[in-house]
Amino acid sequence: MIASLRQAFNAQFSEEKYAGMLADIIDQFDYTPQFKIAETPVFIPKELKTKLVEACEDIMKVINQPNFKELTEGAFFKDSMRVPNEDDHSKFIQLDFGVCLDDNGKLTPKLIELQGFPSLYFFQELVGSMYRKHYDGIPENFSQHLKGLSSEDYIELLRTEIVGDTDPKQVILLEIEPEKQATAIDFFATEALLDIKVLCISKLIKRGKQLFYKDDNGSEVQVLKIYNRIIFDELDQRPDLVREFDFKDEVDIEWIGHPNWFFRISKYTMPLLKGDYVPKSYYLDKLETIPTDLENYVLKPLYSFAGAGVQIHVDKAMIAAVEDKSNYLLQEKVAYAPIIETMDDPAKCEIRMMLLHNSKTNTTQIVSNLIRLSKGEMVGVKYNKDKTWVGGSTGFFEP
Repeated sequence: MIASLRQAFNAQFSEEKYAGMLADIIDQFDYTPQFKIAETPVFIPKELKTKLVEACEDIMKVINQPNFKELTEGAFFKDSMRVPNEDDHSKFIQLDFGVCLDDNGKLTPKLIELQGFPSLYFFQELVGSMYRKHYDGIPENFSQHLKGLSSEDYIELLRTEIVGDTDPKQVILLEIEPEKQATAIDFFATEALLDIKVLCISKLIKRGKQLFYKDDNGSEVQVLKIYNRIIFDELDQRPDLVREFDFKDEVDIEWIGHPNWFFRISKYTMPLLKGDYVPKSYYLDKLETIPTDLENYVLKPLYSFAGAGVQIHVDKAMIAAVEDKSNYLLQEKVAYAPIIETMDDPAKCEIRMMLLHNSKTNTTQIVSNLIRLSKGEMVGVKYNKDKTWVGGSTGFFEP
């Protein structure tokens, strides 16, 4: 997006350098990531950075409203999804923006989705360092972080918020068969940097209101904090998973990222948001009049992940055929601009602004980013098969 840096990067790119970077990433944990890592980082100009920050601040004003929990009670479409001991703030928030062009041809972000859930906080730091190591010309004063946050400060902030003063052995990253997840490399990076246990929910031992796991020596360790990475949609699809612990159980642990925020800050939140950086969004069951320009809308299930069930070619018959309209959202399409020059077709860009609630300052701040490059009709693996210069990446912000 910064022409001089893009041209310099593309001129020095080689498949050998890219292969070397991927091999280096694999060597870190003797593991091959299960998702495509893009050939290039993205250079984010100051003007777009300013708009991204402004967009995040606008959205956080809504989330920080005193009545936000009241406004999002409908996000729990069944009581089995509600977890006891909810806290006051979502520890983690992801805000996904498509990069578009405004009426004046200027770069501008448009919100696609938001999540009150962790993302690849640790892998993003790794991949950023690998881009710097294997490619020349990434300016030293360009950073994945904002407001002077160094890489060291970033990791220490994550350590403080996830582990704090607790013995790392008593902090776990909780998943469903974590080694089989597409994001497993982030779990390995988290474990390496924080020295916490990565654990499948089936391995938790429950005694009364206490949770334990067995360490490598077979000794039981009491769990005091859970860094939750389980997505409820997936858990619902695993009735075969034998486990002692249920999310509805009252247990003596601290959630690092309370599960309820996964629902409150989600697609359900979209119709509550307004402004220049937010597309028009409607709860389908509360839609009084169907827009006449349905070609400019997408139909999304409220409760799905990884783009499952999204319909991008909407018509009235499709809306009429939806049986449970309370589970759907009609959202204005976001016209991604193909702005990243590659070796063939230009790529479109989606920027995830990764936020963290700082318990010391009691504020939610932008701490990192994740970028997905696409040349398909949508961002996602199935729309980008056999394409190059697509996949997961990171952005370096112009200071």
